Amino acid sequence: MTTGLVFWGLVAVATVTSLGTAWALGANSNSPPFAPAIGANAVSTMRAAFLIGILAALGALTQGGSISETVGAGLIDGVAITSLAATAGLLTATAFMAFGIYSGYPVPAAFATTGAMVGVGLSLGGVPAVDTYRRIATFWLLVPPVSGGLAFLTATLLRRDDIPETVSVPLLAAVVGGVVANIRLSVIPAPPGQDQASIAGFAAGIVPAPSLGQVDLVAVIVTLACAVASFQFIRRRTQASVDTGVKTFLLVLGSIVAFSSGGSQVGLATGPLENLYGTELGLPGFVLLTVGSVGILGGAWMGAPRLLQATSREYAQLGIRRSIAALVPGFVIAQAAIVLGIPISFNNIIISGVIGGGLAGGSAGVSRKKIATTLVFWVLTLVTSIAVGFGVYRAFAFVLGG
Repeated sequence: MTTGLVFWGLVAVATVTSLGTAWALGANSNSPPFAPAIGANAVSTMRAAFLIGILAALGALTQGGSISETVGAGLIDGVAITSLAATAGLLTATAFMAFGIYSGYPVPAAFATTGAMVGVGLSLGGVPAVDTYRRIATFWLLVPPVSGGLAFLTATLLRRDDIPETVSVPLLAAVVGGVVANIRLSVIPAPPGQDQASIAGFAAGIVPAPSLGQVDLVAVIVTLACAVASFQFIRRRTQASVDTGVKTFLLVLGSIVAFSSGGSQVGLATGPLENLYGTELGLPGFVLLTVGSVGILGGAWMGAPRLLQATSREYAQLGIRRSIAALVPGFVIAQAAIVLGIPISFNNIIISGVIGGGLAGGSAGVSRKKIATTLVFWVLTLVTSIAVGFGVYRAFAFVLGG
């Protein structure tokens, strides 16, 4: 009886901690997508917070599974994360995020969570998953140059005097529309052997057509159709009024990025509970993702408005072109991370995009000292969270006698 009470007590504590982590993510990591639209007076702060909550929660439900599985089972080999270990890892990660929020230092959520879960896994007696670390490290190292490079190209396109905004903005919309056609969603029926499918993939599965090597012609046609439709929609809006067209694109882009942010961030809160909910409790995956999405929804509705007001002023100073240049690569990289199951810190992508967009105008707009400080705190967060996670679990196990 006592053992059962302890177990369910740990389940309750772990679930509440996961909700708290998701709340913090919803309040902070999902705010940047709508900040440019607020700065351009395209949407009010409260309406943006409402939309962020809904869209990020939907993204968490339909796209959060892959990263959640990596965080919960892919970081350590040889052991399963227990409810006590999950609680220790989540409390460690949340403490690091809280420190970053209240101190103003750049503490990335993905680094804190990854480090904490590696620490508790090692404390359990697990073996480092070296191959997973290699994939994650490679992706993290590629984020700044790829995000910055894409932002630089996007900002350069928008700044060209020989390409009017009635063409450049619709072209970006076409790129986004083509990517949207290929994002994987759990609500779309998937072929055997796959967990998720995209709109283009689903169409390719139901319409028989010859393939060109490894390229499915139906998927290509659907992708191009979505790109053309997106181009024409924003093109008509910009032709009627450039200001209206740009604001419309900002709203649509912000919505898609907020959706992607939810899908890429929820796994940081739910991943530690994968073994507890899936194996020990025998619950389907969507139950755990629902817990995370509820936390993200609450965080966005309750905590995002204050942060949105601050970040919208920053984006207003950056300008519309540079804001768009930062969000486009954010969307693309977030979706790539979801496909690969790589935990990422969304704010890090946006920071790299802001720097790259600034370089297109001749200045990054961010001091070298600030960049160096950010990089140092990223590394410190990862290393320190491993040590703290290891120690917190050992302390919990000692106090509870196991």
